[in-house]
Amino acid sequence: MKRILIDVGNTRVKAVLAEDAVLLGRRSLPTRELSASRIREVLGDWMTPLPRVVLCSVVPRTNAAFQEAFADQLLIVTHETPLGVGIDYPEPASIGPDRLVNAVALAELYGKPGIVVDFGTAVTFDVLSDAGNYTGGVIAPGVEMMNDYMCERTALLPRIDLIKDPPVLGRSTVGAMQSGAFYGYAGMVRRILDELLQTFNRPGSAALVATGGAGALFHDELGIQAYDPDLTLHGLRLIDAYQSS
Repeated sequence: MKRILIDVGNTRVKAVLAEDAVLLGRRSLPTRELSASRIREVLGDWMTPLPRVVLCSVVPRTNAAFQEAFADQLLIVTHETPLGVGIDYPEPASIGPDRLVNAVALAELYGKPGIVVDFGTAVTFDVLSDAGNYTGGVIAPGVEMMNDYMCERTALLPRIDLIKDPPVLGRSTVGAMQSGAFYGYAGMVRRILDELLQTFNRPGSAALVATGGAGALFHDELGIQAYDPDLTLHGLRLIDAYQSS
């Protein structure tokens, strides 16, 4: 069965055409450009005939454009959507839908209990319990956000390109900033992970999965077993399959 899977982030919209578990093609556009006409233009031939469309969005104001473009073929994932995992959280409506989608993918593809670390505009940590319930997590600034903040709030510090494993001792302003960004950020994420792991009865049994663009830089440094850049998209696929089962 073919589906269009759409992950709307703060910066970019990722769309994938999938057939069962296979991701056939990828397209994207800046979130700020979203409109029904722009969606139709970018997805083009994928929409004839229009397959099922599954969406999660952290920018709720964009939902209307997708509803106009896809009408009855659209499933917008929320906390009220049957997910196949439970939610043990005081205010479920306040959970970002991408976080729930990641928990679904974690449970199905990597097992439970576990933690997903999503390196996006913000870095989020989402916890799935032994019982298979989403129980909460942590939200912290993303590494790019911290880099941009330093550049914007100082007169002499430039915007830098992040690199993996830079020399710890910076021999230039850029080198010092790259060292601080990589090792400082890895230290923050590692400490949060260590604290979250202590909430499990058996910390060593928890699956650790990274996703998001910067996850490729950090997951090895942090001892995270898996890096899955398509985790959210697979979660959308699994949620839609669950509706049909």
